[in-house]
Amino acid sequence: MGAIALLELAPGQLVFVGDPLRMALAGLAEESRRPYVIEAGGEAVGVLTLQAGAARLAGWPDDHSAWLLRGFLLDRRWQGRGLGRLAAAAAVSTAAKLTAKHGSGESGVVLSVNEGNPAGLAAYRKAGFLDHGQYLGGSSGPQRTMFRSFTG
Repeated sequence: MGAIALLELAPGQLVFVGDPLRMALAGLAEESRRPYVIEAGGEAVGVLTLQAGAARLAGWPDDHSAWLLRGFLLDRRWQGRGLGRLAAAAAVSTAAKLTAKHGSGESGVVLSVNEGNPAGLAAYRKAGFLDHGQYLGGSSGPQRTMFRSFTG
């Protein structure tokens, strides 16, 4: 957890993602959440959480047909190297394996990204997420609901 506490956000990102350590601890406190540390070069460079049964939090029509990808951030010193795209794609692969293992029936991964976060939007698009429209439920302004199916 010490390495997570040392992750640095780029200026202006706190409004989009929140404190990395707080997000990781929240992920450990709830059974439906599965937090992951993103590693590169042998060190922690980011975090993300997959959550079951919570897809509506990203503007999805139901809670159980998709995993929710949330609390996803990369340390500012590691941004711009393609790691966001790779980590998002790995999260989809991991969610597919969890679905197969537990027979829970999700068909992909959904997330919401703030419309004012062009780097996030670009990374998710490069990772194969498709835009499913605007979502106005976020606390930091208009969001885009994005989804990637396990099959493509």
